[in-house]
Amino acid sequence: MSDHEIITGTISASGSSPARLDKALAEATGLSRARVQGLIDEGRVDVAGKTATAASMKVAGGAEFRIIVSAAMPAEAQPEDIPLVIAFEDRHLVVVDKPAGMVVHPAVGNITGTLVNALLHHCRGNLSGINGVARPGIVHRIDKDTSGLLVVAKSDAAHEGLAAQFAAHTVHRRYIAVCAGHPSPAEGTIDARVGRSDADRKKMTVLPNNSSRGKSAVTHYKVLERLDEAAVIECRLETGRTHQVRVHCASIGHPLLGDPAYGRTPKSLRPLLERLGFARQALHAAELGFQHPVTGEMVQLRSDLPQDMAELIDQLGGSDR
Repeated sequence: MSDHEIITGTISASGSSPARLDKALAEATGLSRARVQGLIDEGRVDVAGKTATAASMKVAGGAEFRIIVSAAMPAEAQPEDIPLVIAFEDRHLVVVDKPAGMVVHPAVGNITGTLVNALLHHCRGNLSGINGVARPGIVHRIDKDTSGLLVVAKSDAAHEGLAAQFAAHTVHRRYIAVCAGHPSPAEGTIDARVGRSDADRKKMTVLPNNSSRGKSAVTHYKVLERLDEAAVIECRLETGRTHQVRVHCASIGHPLLGDPAYGRTPKSLRPLLERLGFARQALHAAELGFQHPVTGEMVQLRSDLPQDMAELIDQLGGSDR
């Protein structure tokens, strides 16, 4: 059974001037405008043979389109008794130390075993309903194969307050990563827009800062330790775009070790990663800080490096030891 449906057609010529893409596609397909906007954000819409990058782009009548629509999800995620490491919890929110390999919320191909399934059991269903039944309580995400801290809202008031802080870029987020090579300068800022790749809709890419595509993204990095052919770096995020750290590091020629999408591990290091069974991007959300959206108190949390990254760093060795 296919996990998606492909919708094709032609934009109707309903007027002499071009129309907004999301509006035109909603009229042509019967999908809601919000659904169309989500599909565009996911890189699932092609117009005239090119991946659409913005719901607001203008499209003329007669243009051919192609939309990949995911198969229907279950109406509601189900609670599952999955162990969680809880870094902080009160009646308003919970901060989880997520292991690598766990998907945050259900999607086609990952309907069970997700963080949401585990949280529904742990919180007995008491999660914010702002994102609907598929993503209850989810305010932000980290990738499946990234480990570390993630805050989840139990109430709508907490959700709204946290979302406002993320939007204002006042949430403290510090990641630890292992990248290929030695970044130079050893400390700097990567200020480059991140958006969907035209070549691969599943991947993101760096775009010119004057582009109308994508979203602004800023990462401050610093080398903490030089290793043999690699480096331990910290990345402090001003923004939280999809795959931001991974894309930004790859854009300066220092992709994260083990990253399957944004850069190859140096040939000389591959035997070590294979021996360790390290098959994910070397990235850990190590610190998370925010103002509690209800009490106003500052919450500052830290997560130790998981064993697989600690062992990788130890095995790489380096000049700083």
